Amino acid sequence: MTETPEKIRCDACPVMCYIAPGQTGACDRYANTAGRITRTDPVLMLSHALEGGQRLVPFAGRDWEETPFPADTRVTGIGSGTTYPDFKPAPFIVSSSIAGADMVTVVTEAIFSYCGVKVKIDTDRFLGPEGAFVRAEGEIIGHVTTAEYGSQMLSLGGVHHLTGGSKAEGRITCAALLALCNGEPVTLTIEGGSEVIVQAGRAPVVDGQPERRMRVGCGSATIGMFAAQWQGLVDEVVVVDDHITGVVSEHQAGKVIGWEPTGIKIKGHRSTPGRYFRVSEPGLGWGGTRLTDPLEILGDWNPKKGARPGLRLLMVSTTGEEFGYYVLDEALIPQPHPLPEALRQTVGLIDENCEPSLCTVLFMGGAGGSLRAGVTRNPVRLTRAVQSGATRLTSGGADCYVWPGGGITFMVDVTRLPQNAFGSVPTPALVAPLEFTLPRADYLAMGGHEAAIRPLATLLREGGEYPTAALLLPWPEEGG
Repeated sequence: MTETPEKIRCDACPVMCYIAPGQTGACDRYANTAGRITRTDPVLMLSHALEGGQRLVPFAGRDWEETPFPADTRVTGIGSGTTYPDFKPAPFIVSSSIAGADMVTVVTEAIFSYCGVKVKIDTDRFLGPEGAFVRAEGEIIGHVTTAEYGSQMLSLGGVHHLTGGSKAEGRITCAALLALCNGEPVTLTIEGGSEVIVQAGRAPVVDGQPERRMRVGCGSATIGMFAAQWQGLVDEVVVVDDHITGVVSEHQAGKVIGWEPTGIKIKGHRSTPGRYFRVSEPGLGWGGTRLTDPLEILGDWNPKKGARPGLRLLMVSTTGEEFGYYVLDEALIPQPHPLPEALRQTVGLIDENCEPSLCTVLFMGGAGGSLRAGVTRNPVRLTRAVQSGATRLTSGGADCYVWPGGGITFMVDVTRLPQNAFGSVPTPALVAPLEFTLPRADYLAMGGHEAAIRPLATLLREGGEYPTAALLLPWPEEGG
């Protein structure tokens, strides 16, 4: 009779899975490798990754190749494991000397059902109406929020999409959030709007069209920046923009430098002089409008206010990607002409002043509940210490923004973390690394787990409860 290989029990969390050799537990984060529990990365088992030649930096000092190890090193929570719900101390509570101070860093991987991502997409293209549902693989995973200066904002995830809807909604929401946090592309469809491919640190692709630049400013701001450089080269400039279209002859910037009136008429809602709202519906055309022909926004020219045959007109978008040069004929109708070289240089200057179009993904989570019990026996003290700044909160070594008010609600730019720093569990929920760093005396005063503190040197020499693929980073300089 063939003997069946023995399963071993994983005690990384309260599920306490029995894992067969070569298999992972329910979380897909711990595996039975040759009779020993090992930490996996989000895709590959650690043993397979090593066989593939990937270099990993474990906590265990025996595998460290670059010596001596810096004295001011800190440990991140990437690959550390979790104790959720925290009925025991966090996986690693490390004492070390940072800039001569005796410090403690509590390291864990936190499980977040209350989490999501805020996505900033640099584009003037119309993505969808505010409040519109955002879908991935047909499931609603979030919504469009406000349009900011040259960017569209999405709010994705959150506990209601992760656990409050159907199983498919939760599973797909979790998969999309995980991919976004780990720097992978995700295709999103916005109701009543566009399909957009989002990837942190990369340009968005809107309806199959890659974005190149974000706007230098609104139409009014563009007039303010470049009016003086257009003077003498052209008689009128219109900067077409879905938000604020600018007209140089009417704008205060033009008036200050003595720009002559031209008798132009803009079809739109006039705000202050030289600034027009709603010249067009939003879309994929000029300056985020639906326009493919900018002349559509012009009314009849008024000869009593300066219009004349031969008047030169430049129309340009807020990125300089679209432009047209026209000359009024005898009937005061703009006729297209080749763009003069001198004006081509000014259009190029607009383009030069536009920053690259990128997608920004901020992970946002609430680090509350029993997570804090893995740090201290009196959890509210940790909340107060983080809120007051006495305890520094980082995620994978990256600085976090902590929201004021109750709880520990934080945001972190996912591009500041190493790739594949995030994981997931079948809840569905995301797993993110967290580190709490504070002076040792303060840690003990808040009721920290003193018996679980281990010096960094011991950690490097002996490793942790499981061999883990963790990251070790130098402590930033003051003000860095």
